[in-house]
Amino acid sequence: MYLLSLLLTPISECERYDLLEVIQSRTDKKSTIYCSQWAPEGWLGKLGDGPLADAILDRIRNSSYTILLKGRSLREDYSKIK
Repeated sequence: MYLLSLLLTPISECERYDLLEVIQSRTDKKSTIYCSQWAPEGWLGKLGDGPLADAILDRIRNSSYTILLKGRSLREDYSKIK
């Protein structure tokens, strides 16, 4: 299993190619967890639109389950505990 934090910072075209290569090598072979602070609907814009972004999202969407977590962040509560 591999955990991939997705789109925390702006992504360059070179990084998009690398991301596609990693995703392609794991598709239908190994488990991958994609996590992001952005809703999946906003990923295309964050990936920069275009055919490369479409290819990345196509591979993710066609073999995945989406779990959206809602509610307030617990970071503030945990930061008070020391």
